[in-house]
Amino acid sequence: MKIAILPGDGIGPEIVAEAVKVLNVLELGFETETALVGGAAYEAHGHPLPDATLQLAKGADAVLFGAVGDWKYDTLDRPLRPEQAILGLRKNLGLFANFRPAICYPQLVDASSLKRELVSGLDILIIRELTGDIYFGQPRGRRIATDGHFPGAEEAFDTMRYSRPEIERIAHVAFQAARKRKAAGGEGRVTSVDKANVLETFQLWKDVVTEIGLQYADVALDHMYVDNAAMQLVKAPKKFDVVVTGNMFGDILSDAAAMLTGSIGMLPSASLNDKNQGLYEPSHGSAPDIAGKGVANPLATILSAAMMLRFSLNQPEAAARIEKAVDTVLSQGLRTPDIYSEGTTKVGTVEMGNAVVKALG
Repeated sequence: MKIAILPGDGIGPEIVAEAVKVLNVLELGFETETALVGGAAYEAHGHPLPDATLQLAKGADAVLFGAVGDWKYDTLDRPLRPEQAILGLRKNLGLFANFRPAICYPQLVDASSLKRELVSGLDILIIRELTGDIYFGQPRGRRIATDGHFPGAEEAFDTMRYSRPEIERIAHVAFQAARKRKAAGGEGRVTSVDKANVLETFQLWKDVVTEIGLQYADVALDHMYVDNAAMQLVKAPKKFDVVVTGNMFGDILSDAAAMLTGSIGMLPSASLNDKNQGLYEPSHGSAPDIAGKGVANPLATILSAAMMLRFSLNQPEAAARIEKAVDTVLSQGLRTPDIYSEGTTKVGTVEMGNAVVKALG
């Protein structure tokens, strides 16, 4: 089994180094190979996703990804910006299903921006369709308007679109995930988030998800407009179990859900294709403002490595060991600055990684 290691930019190399350290302690015998991606790849090769990096990712069983992006690249033409690397990987690897768990650890209940009673015991799984929607829809571009409110003015346009097969496959993923969670003691309910009252794209979405739901009689299904879903996430987040939605809505809602847990620095993610090949990355960004300071939280990346072991590398026991080690470290009161509170012990990136290694025994 082979893992492609793509650290990226900003804090990416720092947090990925800690996750690799944890994986190495497990001594599972995986082959690893590291390559440049994002701004680092642009600096070295003139493109954020060089062909060598893409071929490495395609040939690997899993990709461990850090983060990409830096403000200094914002003036580049869009195809050369670091963020295009992650979009290119999603497209070329067919990574259509994004899993973003939002779990509030008991030790971090008071780190959440919401009241304790709203987030205590929180365990949401957001499943985001990742290769369709307005991010990839064509046509898109800029032009001089020939109609509309301001003919003759410059305008920009993007196309939101979904096909039935795209919706069917992500719906199956969501219902199967809810079924597994129910078997493990969860509620077994899917909330499909759409904007069917306004958008034709999401009327089709709602219709198809409803049809697929009939194949899962043991899983409950409800539908919610995205604006209401955003409100309910901060009003009554524990009412959600599995949330399935499109690319753009999922991008926004999953980041909102992240803050319910105390810090986005705690949230891992997995992006899978139909062969369970996956890209695993923390839900946060490259944070160039704190890069090199040794204060970034590596736990989301370490937990992403655990998801990689579970979903792509068939090592569920090793995944559980990492997750238990993270829980142990939090119980010991160790905190990076993003989750620090009075009465706990503030540590840096490397110290947190070392603590997880020690907890693994």
